[in-house]
Amino acid sequence: MNASLVLERFNKSLALLLLTALLIVMLFPFAIVTINAFKTPAEYASNGPLSLPGGLYTDGLRDFWDRVDFTNKLINSTVISVSVAVAGIGLSLLNAFALGIGRVRGRVWFLIFFLMANTLPQEALAYPLYYFAKSLGLYNTRLSVIIVFSVIQSAFGTYLLTSVFSTFPREILEAARIDGCNKVQLLLRIVTPISRPTLSVLFVFFFIWTWNEFFLPMILLVSTSNQTVPLAIAVLQGQHNMDATTSSASALLGILPCVVFFLLFQRTLTKGITAGSVK
Repeated sequence: MNASLVLERFNKSLALLLLTALLIVMLFPFAIVTINAFKTPAEYASNGPLSLPGGLYTDGLRDFWDRVDFTNKLINSTVISVSVAVAGIGLSLLNAFALGIGRVRGRVWFLIFFLMANTLPQEALAYPLYYFAKSLGLYNTRLSVIIVFSVIQSAFGTYLLTSVFSTFPREILEAARIDGCNKVQLLLRIVTPISRPTLSVLFVFFFIWTWNEFFLPMILLVSTSNQTVPLAIAVLQGQHNMDATTSSASALLGILPCVVFFLLFQRTLTKGITAGSVK
């Protein structure tokens, strides 16, 4: 057998082995949380966190769900995350169209501004955003979080889409203008449909990033009726003594919706990344 062919098969097998090991390492914490969420406190105390449960003990899940009114927290997180994903994509699209397609003056400085805004720590934003929400009467409302994170996420989206739009085929744009397309039609009928894979990737990222946010929602949302899932988990653990199984149940319920969302849009994400890598 050809030596190069043997070496190629060996490299593929080694890469597959390493990826499998990496997958196991990444899934191990999630598996431990899932196992312990269905244990009784007595099983956890006697057998430890690595043992399998003797049955499906769901009292921990029900107890956590009732304590934090998880249905309400789930609705809050979903409304905020979906709204931020849609609004963030809209802002990113408009900004990137002006910078990448319109080629406005000083576009490089605008891009530097958006890049710096994307790297700014949230701790530096807490004080001004608090008074911003207070002055507009939006404090302790879901709308305040939606507005703030739509702008924050659009900073990254603008930077990414501008780099994509700057390499957009100029022939297509010129042909559309010759056919009578104005700027709005050019954006809605030409640029947006072609950029749909990239926009789908941004939608998934914006949703997951917003779902996992904790610091700014903790400052802007103080009433329990408006809190999100990460806030509910943190507040409950700070106010009540919970056993290990209930803590595992809270972690499982907190991450499970995000995992389900990712699995539903996995094909969209893969297509978007693949489309972005092909000229």
